[in-house]
Amino acid sequence: MAKKEYTFDEICRAIKSRRFSPVYVLMGEEPFFIDKLTDLLMATVLDESEKDFNQLLLYGAETDAVSVINAARRFPMMSEYQLIVVREAQQMRDIELLATYVKKPLASTVLVINYKYKTLDRRKALASAVESNGLLFESKKIPEYKMPAFITSILQARSIAIDPKASQMLSDCLGNDLNRLDKELDKLGIILAEKGLNRATPELVEQHVGISKEYNNFELLRAVSTKDVLKANRIIQYFSDNPKNNPIQVTLAVLFNYFSNLLICYYTKDRSESGLMTALGLRANFQLKDYTFGLKNYSAMKVFNIIADIRSADAQSKGVANSSASDGEIMKFLLYKILH
Repeated sequence: MAKKEYTFDEICRAIKSRRFSPVYVLMGEEPFFIDKLTDLLMATVLDESEKDFNQLLLYGAETDAVSVINAARRFPMMSEYQLIVVREAQQMRDIELLATYVKKPLASTVLVINYKYKTLDRRKALASAVESNGLLFESKKIPEYKMPAFITSILQARSIAIDPKASQMLSDCLGNDLNRLDKELDKLGIILAEKGLNRATPELVEQHVGISKEYNNFELLRAVSTKDVLKANRIIQYFSDNPKNNPIQVTLAVLFNYFSNLLICYYTKDRSESGLMTALGLRANFQLKDYTFGLKNYSAMKVFNIIADIRSADAQSKGVANSSASDGEIMKFLLYKILH
């Protein structure tokens, strides 16, 4: 029987409801979610008056399994729980020995193990014990093409709406750097509250995050889908002049995702609005507009060739079969092949 995979939101709701697991192993390549869950546990499990005697912070490079187990087996003092947090646990040489405790954890101890940038071997004893008696959460990187939807969902949870163009602008500028994104969204939230607004617009993002609302991947995609050659070339020239804020890898990922989805449209039997939205996993019909234009302006064979051209440009940007072309030159040549 497959073990349940808990989502970040599910874990947050359980912690806020004080439904604690005796053991949390928070692992994976994305440190943002690991830090957020750890901070939430440290803010929720104990009151401030209980922390002096019942909260212990350890570091993987400075501790070992025996020390963690001995601490975890103690009982809390004048409190329902004791909280033990092991940061940088990936640096523990004998971490697998914690399995002996996790097989029979104390209900009065909340043990939190931060295992960043890598994952436990699920075939070994510790991961198996945590899945049976605690909570094992893998924090994964969010692909950049999913970031606009992720940004929208984060703001929705804060009761803030955001224009699709604004979320794409933030995604283009920040990529999937979630710590930086969190700070920028906090800043936007404060600004919106001061202005008495509850919707983030491209103008607000441009003004307060420093991203152009005219020259970004959202507008590039619109220009490419409609074959607006002049506008597309202006945007690519802007990207070439401002490479730090418009990295080629982000633009290539956006274009690759668009034309891959356009290919799906060609293979979809039901090309009605609802049929295409279902095939592409779109939530709102405004997202369909670029694909509708694309179906009119690009044949299926042209889309095949464009995807190959994007792959080639990606390889060139990484130095494969390219000795001198700049990122701007690579993008200009790719755009020419796409539009002609």
